[in-house]
Amino acid sequence: MLDAPTALRPVPLAPEISLHLVDAPLGLFDLTGGEFRSDAPPPFWAFVWAGGQALARHLLDHPGEVAGRRVLDLATGSGVAAIAAARAGAARVAASDIDPDAVAAARRNAAANAVTLAEELADPEVVLAGDVYYSPRVAPRMTAALRAYRRAGAAVLVGDPGRGYFPERLFDLVTEYVVPVPEHLEETGELRTGVWRMR
Repeated sequence: MLDAPTALRPVPLAPEISLHLVDAPLGLFDLTGGEFRSDAPPPFWAFVWAGGQALARHLLDHPGEVAGRRVLDLATGSGVAAIAAARAGAARVAASDIDPDAVAAARRNAAANAVTLAEELADPEVVLAGDVYYSPRVAPRMTAALRAYRRAGAAVLVGDPGRGYFPERLFDLVTEYVVPVPEHLEETGELRTGVWRMR
């Protein structure tokens, strides 16, 4: 999966959850030899991003958002939002990602937190997406997918730290957090991050 060492560490904004994360002051593209390759997604799952942390904190503090419901964590990365949903009492939680290594990492992290993720979920009642609006190429595809889930009746919650491609006009702000982040990854020690509900 990854050559860099990982360690099980508590999530800064949601220390109730621990994740296997890169255990070195590395940036995302340091793990890919300094280059982006279109045939292999970068290892987003090796870090806990601000949007996922904000979603996790919100769900842990407001379990009614997901309790007893079927939840899909789209573009799961490390799985932090999926794990929080499971800890908050969701009936069933699935994590999906275009990168199979991310799904494997989410499952490994779920096991470390004594929760289980479902193999798949065709009819979610809640869809989570943390930090998915990071590029002009990815943003429209994520919006289309999230709007399809919303039209099908699912509640959609997005965690976004102002990445620049977030279509704010389609969402209502639920809450904001100041999220601790690694300075070597984000060039700052914290990011103001919103949890948004799709209209």
